[in-house]
Amino acid sequence: MFSLLFAAASAAAPAAQPDPATIAAIEATCFDYVDGQLEGDPQRVARALHPDLAKRAVIGDTPYERLGLRRMSKEELVELTKQGVLKTPKEQWNRSCRVLDVAGNAAAVRVETPWFVDYFHMGRFDGKWIIVNALWHSKPR
Repeated sequence: MFSLLFAAASAAAPAAQPDPATIAAIEATCFDYVDGQLEGDPQRVARALHPDLAKRAVIGDTPYERLGLRRMSKEELVELTKQGVLKTPKEQWNRSCRVLDVAGNAAAVRVETPWFVDYFHMGRFDGKWIIVNALWHSKPR
């Protein structure tokens, strides 16, 4: 009985908070992603992304797909950044990056701008945090 209570108490215990340097490194990657788009800087965006990035948005059922997703690769996002699709004067920037959870070399992050919300899965590779997966929601313009 005691071991069952101990296991339940352990499962309910909050996870240790990551150190400030880890949070800062994750946030730096998030801001490379979002600020790079707002600046129209494709190199800044590219360095934040895993080569096999899976970026998706829920679009729902379509004539061609049930549970449809809008899919975007790293190359597509970098090209849209080159085109300046989200380029915005700095005085209009309103963005945030919130680290939701970190476990070893994995992190979950929420990024928001006036135009979109992204939920990231990030991985730490050779000490650098990069975005592996992104699920995004476009806001009305």
